[in-house]
Amino acid sequence: TIIECLKYICTGDFPPGTKGNTFVHDPKVAQETDVRAQIRLQFRDVNGEVVAVHRSMLCSQKSKKTEFKTLEGVITRMKHGEKVSLSSKCAEIDREMISSLGVSKSVLNNVIFCHQEDSNWPLSEGKALKQKFDEIFSATRYIKALDTLRQVRQTQGQKVKECQMELKYLKQNKEKACEIRDQITSKEAQLTSSKEIVKSYENELEPLKNRLKEIELNLSKIMRLDNEIKALESRKKQMEKDNKELEQKMEKVFQGTDEQLNDLYHNHQRTVREKERRLVDCQREVEKLTKESRLLNQEQSELLVEQGRLQLQADRHQEHIRARDSLIQSLATQLELDGFERGPFNERQIKNFHKLVRERQEKEAETASQLMNDFAEKETLKQKQIDEIRDKKTGLGRIIELKTEILSKKQNELKNVKYELQQLEGSSDRILELDRELSKVADKDEQIRKIKSRHNDELTSLLGYFPNKKQLEDWLHSKSREINQTRDRLAKLNKELASAEQNKNHINNELKRKEEQLSSYEDKLFDVCGSQDFESDLGRLKEEIEKSSKQRAMLAGATAVYSQFITQLTDENQSCCPVCQRVFQTEAELQEVISDLQSKLRLAPDKLKSTESE
Repeated sequence: TIIECLKYICTGDFPPGTKGNTFVHDPKVAQETDVRAQIRLQFRDVNGEVVAVHRSMLCSQKSKKTEFKTLEGVITRMKHGEKVSLSSKCAEIDREMISSLGVSKSVLNNVIFCHQEDSNWPLSEGKALKQKFDEIFSATRYIKALDTLRQVRQTQGQKVKECQMELKYLKQNKEKACEIRDQITSKEAQLTSSKEIVKSYENELEPLKNRLKEIELNLSKIMRLDNEIKALESRKKQMEKDNKELEQKMEKVFQGTDEQLNDLYHNHQRTVREKERRLVDCQREVEKLTKESRLLNQEQSELLVEQGRLQLQADRHQEHIRARDSLIQSLATQLELDGFERGPFNERQIKNFHKLVRERQEKEAETASQLMNDFAEKETLKQKQIDEIRDKKTGLGRIIELKTEILSKKQNELKNVKYELQQLEGSSDRILELDRELSKVADKDEQIRKIKSRHNDELTSLLGYFPNKKQLEDWLHSKSREINQTRDRLAKLNKELASAEQNKNHINNELKRKEEQLSSYEDKLFDVCGSQDFESDLGRLKEEIEKSSKQRAMLAGATAVYSQFITQLTDENQSCCPVCQRVFQTEAELQEVISDLQSKLRLAPDKLKSTESE
């Protein structure tokens, strides 16, 4: 209604009991996807200026529900003879409308544009009525201010009580502090006197301490000299003893001077150091050659394994070639192809054989297709002939039955007539009647003979000979059995066709359901993502997930790799890197690499947990 439109454009509230999608014309009734609505109002504000405002709405029909959207509103004013438009959100338009009309929102909703369903609010209960009047007369702020004052007063009273309790304890603490201050003053006086007494005692002890230090110093020197004397005496005894033992062991005593002996001794030491250095170089060379030998042996074993594998593949390949040649020979013999009686065959012969087999296969396929077409045509023709023969058989059978019945009746009549003739030998009338009956029988036989002669050619063309009654019945029975078998096959095919149709309907229903589900998912995706490129975001997320998975796998395997490297470097006492085979010159480099690997091994679990959480 107009009142509802005025209330919505002034306050932004919908009528009671409605939502946005029921306030606008239903898209299903309009048979449209989108229905747009707009309300325009022009009025003079409290200052007498002309103001125009309009609000727009949009109702869209989705797959299973309708979606309502409030579009942007516009307020237009005349300033200095020019139109000034202000586009803003709904809340700002509501505040602008209230300030322009000079009336609160409660007055607009409950008095000026009161809906007919809410027009009896003055008759409501006391609490709701008081709330309405408070909103109309803006008493809510006054009530809130009173509540705030009451809360502040209560809070301040509580604080006063707390301050009084705190003041009581502060007084007690002040009295106790005065007592402690008096005690500190007396104790400080006692401490000063005690310090003076201690200082006098220290002055008296100072020369005694200096004397004691001198005595302790002299005592330590005496003890040190005593120890040196004892050590030199024991060393002298040991040297004398060693000298005697050397003199006993020496075969030839050196007769030169001490300088010559020292020169000889130094030359011998240089010779020993040179040989030790050469020994160390030789040991390093031996270790290097040992490592190279071990690497070469490992490479040799790998090459031997690879050679064995390649040899096995070569043997299998030769076996496959021999099997292929035997198959080609047997197949060529079956297909009567020349030039393939003796192997082995080269690549050109194999290509030629494939070409001939393919041509023979295509030819056989064409022949089979032609035979199938011929069989289908013959089957159709035979089915037509069977249908015709069945119809003829039905007619002939009926005629034969009728003729048989008539013949049996006539034979019975003939017997009766003969019996009567024996009884009435002199009756000429009876004889004439019998002659007429015999002539009728002869006519019936002539009719049967004509029917047989008329169908003689057809039966002879079908069977190759003219059958008697039993042969015709057997032939018709066999054809009926074939017809029944064909009908069974036809019923089976019809059943399979019905099953296929049912499966097709099921698949169509499933496809329709999947399409509806896809449409709903697309709507959900559009609601979540909007107009963003979902494929690019999905591809980017897949790349990030794949990158994180690779990093997680690398960190999961890093623990085992680092542990193996540390074990190789520590337990096996290798002096080369297990990755690049670089030789470590010193023990410090080796320990540095081991410590680096251990630090990475300690950090690997934390990195793995962080990667898994990401």
